[in-house]
Amino acid sequence: MPEPKSTFDATYPCEFYEPAELFEPDLMYTVPEIARLLQGLEPGAQVDPDTEAVLIDWAIPWVMAHAEDIVIAEPLEEDGPGYYGVAEHAVDERDASEESAGSDGAEGDADADASGGNA
Repeated sequence: MPEPKSTFDATYPCEFYEPAELFEPDLMYTVPEIARLLQGLEPGAQVDPDTEAVLIDWAIPWVMAHAEDIVIAEPLEEDGPGYYGVAEHAVDERDASEESAGSDGAEGDADADASGGNA
């Protein structure tokens, strides 16, 4: 049954990681490991089966929504799980974005200096 927002003491933004933020670029993860990472846990953290089922229910749509930035590998064993990792282009884009953000302030100062402040 829906509840009025006023019922709650506080509400919080619903923010999710991007694959390049969540995954180590040189590692591949199973869906249960991704589910733990999305909750801020270590991939091998122990969780009870009921909690793991809920975490996986959240992780599967996240994987689907971020498919363009994720690569998949075949299971290591015939009946084993698939593995997922961050696509190289997603890491490159994140790195470029971070570099751009870090140089924006300095770049603006250089432009002002080059023009002598007389635009």
